[in-house]
Amino acid sequence: MTVLPASESHRLSLTARIFIGMLAGVFIGFLFKLIMGESGDLVFSFFGLTISIKALFIDGIFNGIGQIFIASLKMLVVPLVFVSLVCGTSSLSDPNKLGRLGAKSVGLYVMTTAIAIATAIFMALLFAPGEGLNLSTDTQFTAKEAPNLVQVFVDMFPANPIASMAQGNMLQIIIFAVIFGIAVSLSGEPGKRVSAAFNDINVVIMKIVTMVMNVAPYGVFVLMAKLFASIGFDTILGLAKYFFLLAGLLILHAFVTYPIIFKILSGLNPLILLQKMRNTALFAFSTSSSNATLPITMDTANNRLGVNSSVSSFTIPLGATINMDGTAIMQGVATVFIAQVYGVDLSISDFLMVILTATLASIGTAGVPGVGLIMLAMVLQQVNLPVEGIALIIGVDRLLDMMRTAVNVTGDCMVSCIVAKSEDELDLAVFHDMQAGIRKPE
Repeated sequence: MTVLPASESHRLSLTARIFIGMLAGVFIGFLFKLIMGESGDLVFSFFGLTISIKALFIDGIFNGIGQIFIASLKMLVVPLVFVSLVCGTSSLSDPNKLGRLGAKSVGLYVMTTAIAIATAIFMALLFAPGEGLNLSTDTQFTAKEAPNLVQVFVDMFPANPIASMAQGNMLQIIIFAVIFGIAVSLSGEPGKRVSAAFNDINVVIMKIVTMVMNVAPYGVFVLMAKLFASIGFDTILGLAKYFFLLAGLLILHAFVTYPIIFKILSGLNPLILLQKMRNTALFAFSTSSSNATLPITMDTANNRLGVNSSVSSFTIPLGATINMDGTAIMQGVATVFIAQVYGVDLSISDFLMVILTATLASIGTAGVPGVGLIMLAMVLQQVNLPVEGIALIIGVDRLLDMMRTAVNVTGDCMVSCIVAKSEDELDLAVFHDMQAGIRKPE
């Protein structure tokens, strides 16, 4: 029996360290909020220098370190997606498999999105979060123009792959990587050499992922500290019913809807999936970005859940681009909320239009900046509700967006496991091993 040194055996897991960093950040953020008071800042003089607490800590140290952490995660997204997809597609021996992966993945993502928004509309009508409210706001929201359906499919194909990578356009990167990977697999010996080189590059990129994960608790700490030092208590209280209804539905979708779907379609224990998703969900919550969390999501799918890289390299980037169950839930609740605030009665056909528009928009607006608000603007326009109503919920949307992202990445891994199981590409021994893929601090 090997006896670990005391320093090794007493090291906290990455999940525990991230959770501690999150709690510490929330506490420090609230503490700064109390210190700065109602004015939102505290200014004092020190050796003749005028120092602003907000400028020094909130907008300075916390914001700077937090942005560096987010940039470090985003730095990995494009190379990781491209390299892993090339590795995955070039290794496929059955050309038909790629078509099956695409059909199953898109089908499951669209299905869960439709379920999410239908549930959200039903619960919003039941609890009526906007009734009796006469909210007003000075905030203005200008909706960006959403692309039409034909343009969406045209924009999926890159005219300049290098430009697509520079802009971070995920759908175009996925299309090019798949085409490139297929070409590699059909190129004989030169293709084998290229494939081997990409596999080596993939190992190096995953090493960078490990390095970034080791500093994650500190990044999570500063992100939480900045958020809770800046968020207004009065804003949350004014929209408490909307806030808690939406938060409750996100929790319901993650801990009830997903496990039911997972159990029915895979036959596996959903509790194992949820337990192994804790790390990734905490990352997603703190970064509020599915794309920024993508390296961690892929690592979890491969090493913690046992999904073969030939499947995860396709389903995870695709999910980060088009799977927006959390955003769909927000759209359902927000649409009913805004309709109730403005006293507009929506018909059954209106609600069906909301479900259809939001489900298609989860794919249709992929790659467009500000996708969540653009999608909501599209939905509101379809049922003739005032788009400026979005300004009412912007104040509390930041915290809810963090929860939505955690739900989305959980859905990405759930779909990956289901698809992998159906293709016999899921390592069941790894899936059932609770210690599989756990990273030790380096």
